[in-house]
Amino acid sequence: MAAKPVPLASHQISEVADVLARAFYDDPFYMFVLPEDDERSRLLRWFMEGGARFSVMFGAAYTTDGQVEGAAAWLTPGNMEFTPERMAKAGLTSLIERVGAEAFGRFMSLIGYLQPLHDRDVPPDHYHLMILGVDPARQAHGVGSGLIQPILARADVERLHCYLETAKEINLTFYRKHGFEVVVEDVFPNGGPRFWTMRREPQAG
Repeated sequence: MAAKPVPLASHQISEVADVLARAFYDDPFYMFVLPEDDERSRLLRWFMEGGARFSVMFGAAYTTDGQVEGAAAWLTPGNMEFTPERMAKAGLTSLIERVGAEAFGRFMSLIGYLQPLHDRDVPPDHYHLMILGVDPARQAHGVGSGLIQPILARADVERLHCYLETAKEINLTFYRKHGFEVVVEDVFPNGGPRFWTMRREPQAG
């Protein structure tokens, strides 16, 4: 039985970053950003820590009650902008120092390719699932479904769309089960991986 989702607390961010780094170790997006296995093992947590902290401060984030088994990090309506001030507060401006200019440049090139699709394909007021990851030992036990449920339910009440991107084809079945449908299937330029964008319309109660 999956643990109950609870809001992610600031003191849990470091632990969550370690769990998310394990979850995304074999994700094609981050395999492109950090192609060396040992570097990815060492540095991936910094991307996850920054994303988790940003969502705690300016969006919405959930983890599991009790032991940390995974996390969902969302951007919320009216809070989509990564302003320099917000990035600094969330520690994202130090990413380039922690992971190196080359890896950071690859990361930003992928994000830059995704942003116009995001802007085009979903209404301005929506929820953006930035990160969803579950510790590999706890995957396929309903943890991920539980983690996204609070925001999916809120989006339905507010009649708002949800949106996400994934570079793992195996994830499509999971997200379709929760009402998401593929909007774009494409390949990042310059040798990047295949990716999918997905959108979920508000569901009837």
